[in-house]
Amino acid sequence: MLQASKLIPQGQGLARSMVQRSAHLELDWDIRQKSRFDTVASDERHVGVFLPRGTVVRGGDVLITQDGSLLRVVAAHQPVLRITACPDHPAHEQAFDLMRAAYHLGNRHVPIELRPDHLKIEPDHVLADMLRAMHLTVVEVREPFEPEAGAYGGHGGHASHGAGDVHAHAAHEAHGHHGHDHPHHGHDHG
Repeated sequence: MLQASKLIPQGQGLARSMVQRSAHLELDWDIRQKSRFDTVASDERHVGVFLPRGTVVRGGDVLITQDGSLLRVVAAHQPVLRITACPDHPAHEQAFDLMRAAYHLGNRHVPIELRPDHLKIEPDHVLADMLRAMHLTVVEVREPFEPEAGAYGGHGGHASHGAGDVHAHAAHEAHGHHGHDHPHHGHDHG
């Protein structure tokens, strides 16, 4: 089995043509958030990925194998809930509705992909019902899922932080905590 233990975020510094010609790994979010996993590359080679604990692999990253070959990571299409605002509201209300939804999801520590016009989460019928009760449109689709890395996460696909991570960070700062090693962090999830 081929081993990959080095990751180049978004293939930075590599020639794009070289990355595009390389074999790829098509992985869903459940696999990409693990630092150790086995998979099969597009060229049918079996690959064992051994990255430092806590490493999250993102679509567009490049893994380097022990023999020096490159493996381009592709975020696989998977079932996700696409959350959009009611199109009948004015644009400023739509933005607020999405912001409010992100707050409530973040308060529950749900991984969220934030986009200017929609949110994405993994399928959950209880959360879908909550969001529909907030007058949001919730549709299950098959798309790549790239949730926010958060305030303490590694590299991510987006520059901003998830609402829950910002909220947790603010609670930690208010209580003089700077890490996520405490079981309680100053707010209730009721």
